[in-house]
Amino acid sequence: MHGDNDMPREDLYRVVVDSLSAHVAILDDQGVILETNDAWQKYARENGMREAYDCVGLNYFTICRMASRDPGDDAALVAKGISQVMQGVLDEFLHQYPCHSPDEKRWYAVRVVPYRDEQVHRVIVTHENITPIMLVQEELVRKEAEIRSQAERLEETNIALKVLLRQRDEDKNRIEETIYANVDRLVLPYVERLKQSKLSAAQRTLAEIIDTNLREITASFLHSLSNLKVILTPQEIEVAGMVRGGRSSKEIAEVLNLSVSGVDFHRKSLRRKLGLTHASTNLRSYLLSLD
Repeated sequence: MHGDNDMPREDLYRVVVDSLSAHVAILDDQGVILETNDAWQKYARENGMREAYDCVGLNYFTICRMASRDPGDDAALVAKGISQVMQGVLDEFLHQYPCHSPDEKRWYAVRVVPYRDEQVHRVIVTHENITPIMLVQEELVRKEAEIRSQAERLEETNIALKVLLRQRDEDKNRIEETIYANVDRLVLPYVERLKQSKLSAAQRTLAEIIDTNLREITASFLHSLSNLKVILTPQEIEVAGMVRGGRSSKEIAEVLNLSVSGVDFHRKSLRRKLGLTHASTNLRSYLLSLD
């Protein structure tokens, strides 16, 4: 009784080849199929071949020509690859191709290598089902496209948000400017006059509280002035605020109880401290730009 190790070489070869999941065929130097394995024959039966499931005796080149509709299609490329391996032009030929049925998608990878026997000129052709791999790749491509689409939508949303934020900041600055201008033009001059009139101690305290609170509303401009790292006197700050509000030198002089020439002196001092040496640079425009 023989053990497994005593199995004849041909029988061992057959067992190994039939155990492969790949569809295997051996061709002679003319492309005639000499032998196929169980996987090849099972596939032939399942796909409607009525007889000669092993395909032995069929010419593989003829099969490829019958399946080919274009010189560049998969069947033509496989036939060319087999021929190149037979002629020694290629050591190995690899190609992937779809083989879909009405019920499912399928892909195969064909591999052609020379038969390792110096006495005969043959090639081994294998077809391996790579459908699971291709389905995973298709899913990855779909996911990548989905992620790109999401990224594009996020980018568009970010751009829209940036525009909205910029608009919000512009609106905020415009509102602050309007509030400052209205308070400075319509309220503070009268509060200043009220403080200079004959008031009782309690009335003067209330007037000063009103003045302080109103100036807090316009503090953003004063904060901008302080960020310039220039030293301005309290009177220069008052003049700067009124110039920014569009007051003339005469109006400023009346509110601050100064002469027009005194106001002009403060204007020149402001220009010098703010570095506005060019005569064409408007002091009010510069002060408006500080916010």
